[in-house]
Amino acid sequence: MINLNLSTSQLAEGIRSGEITSLALTKACLARITTINPPLNAVVQVDREQALARAAAADEALSRGESWGPLHGVPFTIKDSFDTEGIISTWGTLGRASFVPKEDATVVKRLKAAGGILLGKTNTPEFTLSFETDNPIYGPTFNAHDPSRMPGGSSGGAVTAVTTAAVPFDIGSDTGGSIRLPSHFSGVAGIKPTTGRVPRTGHCPGPGGLVNELTQIGPIARTTADLALLLPLIAGPDGRDPYIVPVPLPNPQEVDLPSLRGAWYVDNGIVPAEEEVAQVVLDVVEGLKSTLFSLHEEIPRGIEQTLDLIGPLMRGWDGGAWVRRLLKRCGTAESDSSLTRYLAAPGFSPADTEALFDRLDHFRINMLKFWQQYDFIICPPQAFPALKNGSLSQNYRGTSYTMSFNLTGWPAGVVRAGTSADGLPIGVQVVAPPWREDIVLAVMQQIENIFGGWQPVSSI
Repeated sequence: MINLNLSTSQLAEGIRSGEITSLALTKACLARITTINPPLNAVVQVDREQALARAAAADEALSRGESWGPLHGVPFTIKDSFDTEGIISTWGTLGRASFVPKEDATVVKRLKAAGGILLGKTNTPEFTLSFETDNPIYGPTFNAHDPSRMPGGSSGGAVTAVTTAAVPFDIGSDTGGSIRLPSHFSGVAGIKPTTGRVPRTGHCPGPGGLVNELTQIGPIARTTADLALLLPLIAGPDGRDPYIVPVPLPNPQEVDLPSLRGAWYVDNGIVPAEEEVAQVVLDVVEGLKSTLFSLHEEIPRGIEQTLDLIGPLMRGWDGGAWVRRLLKRCGTAESDSSLTRYLAAPGFSPADTEALFDRLDHFRINMLKFWQQYDFIICPPQAFPALKNGSLSQNYRGTSYTMSFNLTGWPAGVVRAGTSADGLPIGVQVVAPPWREDIVLAVMQQIENIFGGWQPVSSI
């Protein structure tokens, strides 16, 4: 019996050593998907025959002494906002309900090149534009810890597959918190890298447009060490996304932890974190202080402007033109779209639009000054644990804790550090200066070491 609770790194080592085979692991993951999917609706497409054939080929290659890379024979799923050659890729919109791409997204190509075995696709809201994972094709995904609650979005299917041990990892995307909010709600680890780190070729939203800088691609796994393994495999220019910068990715194991200066807060000036979430942050601060770190309570100046900026930036100033263009491109009628709040946006005048983007630039300038004093931030990922299904609109202001760092483009990750009275995971968010994912991962690793990180889901 294969232990599916093992990390990506442990499973990869088990295959390399001959302790397990890729074919047996792939069969076990496929069987697990059939168990968790009926109650949770996490995996929306499975390419069983192709996955089994590739797993058998991986075992044969290993028997000849060949290695495909660090993920040789390890199964994974990918969020349905990524194109996958030969597998239906809907982006959550009806016009693509049966669309089969002829080419993989860049990150999918890179994971396959590293030896990974793609099993299928995980659920996402339409064009990823919601914190609730639900769309007109596949319907809603539910939280593995309590199906009456949401897993978050837009990477809700991804985190559900990972936290239930159906797969060791998935790749998410994050425009306002879509990796970090679900990681917090479901108790896994995830990282949004720096703007310009990972290509978005073959993803929706893709590169380009006036909200280009908000969306980033990053891994979701059960351990921080797995994030550190996966991020370098998908990072770097691909010659197609023109906004990716060839900046070296430092090794988190080389971070000088005792030298780091940290800040923390539990109130971002928009809405304070609920008591249980705030207490977990405070516990983490005390835990880190007792080991290596200097930490001071301080909030970045201007962060309270987050919702005033990202709200009109995402759905306001253009009168819904961006979403209309995506719908037309995909062949989805506006009447069939779930994105009515975007389509109903009133639009800004040219003067108001110019003022919005001027305010955004000044926000980024002022926020960047924070790093003159500090090397990382500890704060809530959201103001609350996982919400009841359908209740996000009443709690929208609490989602601002992740959005701030889409506006700035800084790297930010989430790792589980506590549990609510209702048994729900509670994570903390770690943020660092641009291009310092190594600091994010090093601090996350310390938190995981102290507080345990991901825990198996026993109910499914």
